[in-house]
Amino acid sequence: MADIHPAIRKLEGKFPALAFEVKTFRGEVTITVPKGEIVAVCTFLRSDPDLQYQFLTDLCGLDSFPKTPRFEVVYFLTSMKINQRLRLKTKVGEGESVPSVESIWKAADWLEREVYDLFGIPFENHPDLRRILLWDGFEGHPLRKDFPVEGPDFGKPFIPEV
Repeated sequence: MADIHPAIRKLEGKFPALAFEVKTFRGEVTITVPKGEIVAVCTFLRSDPDLQYQFLTDLCGLDSFPKTPRFEVVYFLTSMKINQRLRLKTKVGEGESVPSVESIWKAADWLEREVYDLFGIPFENHPDLRRILLWDGFEGHPLRKDFPVEGPDFGKPFIPEV
């Protein structure tokens, strides 16, 4: 395959023991990485002199209920050096955590907090993992597919604590 994405070739050379799942759709490449290796892969992609994925464009969660593992954390990376984008995914089961990439890209700080707040996926070694959009007393995680449409206590009037 002559037009293979440069990151795929580099990752296969650096991590020969890992079985990456690679999908391409409309020219966009998605690589599924084992969650235990996400920090090593992200560190490599950011620091490799030929790739330099120094910009974490976005990080989000995905709930695939009732599939197992239930969740995915998706990382959107950009390399200005080679003018390429790359999407990484890692699968996370119910009650499991994902290593934080905040030490690699500072932008991950608030993005991981948002995923934690809305999906309930914890990030290991995050410096300040707490809710970012909802108040501390809020019950549940509203972007989970099993979250009640009417909210946790729809029958009671909402009175925020001050």
